[in-house]
Amino acid sequence: MLRPRDIGAGVHGFAARTPTLPPATHTNSYALGEREVVLVEPATPYEDEQREWVEWARSLVSKGRELRAVFMTHHHVDHVGGAELLSQELGLPLWAHAETAKRLPRLDIARLLSDGDELVLDGPTPQKWEVLHTPGHAAGHLCLFERQSGHVVVGDMVASAGTILIGPEDGHMRTYLEQLARLKTLGARVALPAHGEPIEQPEKLFHTYIRHRGMREAKVLAALEAAGSSGAEPGDLLPRAYDDTPKVAWPLAALSIRAHLIKLEEDGRATRDGDRYVATEATSAS
Repeated sequence: MLRPRDIGAGVHGFAARTPTLPPATHTNSYALGEREVVLVEPATPYEDEQREWVEWARSLVSKGRELRAVFMTHHHVDHVGGAELLSQELGLPLWAHAETAKRLPRLDIARLLSDGDELVLDGPTPQKWEVLHTPGHAAGHLCLFERQSGHVVVGDMVASAGTILIGPEDGHMRTYLEQLARLKTLGARVALPAHGEPIEQPEKLFHTYIRHRGMREAKVLAALEAAGSSGAEPGDLLPRAYDDTPKVAWPLAALSIRAHLIKLEEDGRATRDGDRYVATEATSAS
């Protein structure tokens, strides 16, 4: 994304370099509102980028806008790396979900947001951003939807650069898929991701993500079934479940496999004994 850039009425973007997962190199921040403004994603931990970020924010003030708060979609480092410094530099409160606050105990989060809350921003065209709690990638993940304009801030639910990791520690595959299905029903016209360009007709991408995860789950299950009644550890499944993925990506794929296996266990299609999983059909056959 170019920086800074106007994306739509009351939506302004700024991409800052962050320690994110490749191929992405930057995290997008957004300024929402035509007069009253909420800044989304205080992402960058790098001093040079932080200076640019503050300059961007102050340029909005010079154009007659009033900064109200800094909003965090979730707690991952490539989204909150500058939260403390940037909020202090601008004298703005931090807003986030309670689960995000729990994971960032050193930050003073002034407002805890929940599903169904609304951020009403005054201006020539007032905006009402609906808060959506969308866990799955992270327990406290939030999206924002402005129904009139059709813009939806999606954080790390989808990306137009790279993919989204659902890890077994922070994430939960079933919940993530449920929230993607929820986003698909919004009727949003433009999705504003943390990584990559704005996404036109995002419903198609939400569907693609759901379909892709279903395909991957089927490959994980097929690899597990091929292991027979002795089962397999997650790493053993990589060559078959990710035979279409470069080996350099397998360390991250191993995390995704664990998330898929947890879902298969929850669905009753796999059982677990320590670090080994067995497909339930293989268990029945033995």
